[in-house]
Amino acid sequence: QAQLVESGGGSVQAGGSLRLTCQSSGLMISDRCMAWFRQTPAKKRVGVAAIERDSSMLYYADSVKGRFTISRDNAKNEVYLEMNSLQPEDTDIYYCASDLASCPRPWDLVQPYAYWGQGTQVTVSS
Repeated sequence: QAQLVESGGGSVQAGGSLRLTCQSSGLMISDRCMAWFRQTPAKKRVGVAAIERDSSMLYYADSVKGRFTISRDNAKNEVYLEMNSLQPEDTDIYYCASDLASCPRPWDLVQPYAYWGQGTQVTVSS
């Protein structure tokens, strides 16, 4: 059974850093686009970053460019989100998602991503 499990969330002060990890089991990510989304209080999922299966292209939301970095280790079946210079507005639940083959166009469409993790809470205090 395919499963994505996020970890690494927590509470930090503004300016701090966190590293999220998405571990895939039962699902080889080497041939899949992988992405991170966040869920707003209004329950809308918003794209944060995505990475093509061979890391040839990285995509970021404007709000995180220069602060967040997405990466992957296909051998470990893991995807990461390095989050630096965190701000209170980054507070949300963060989800890992997987799509088939190449990332959709645009990359932050929710519907094409077939597999989702359960989410990990990120809380940034001022």
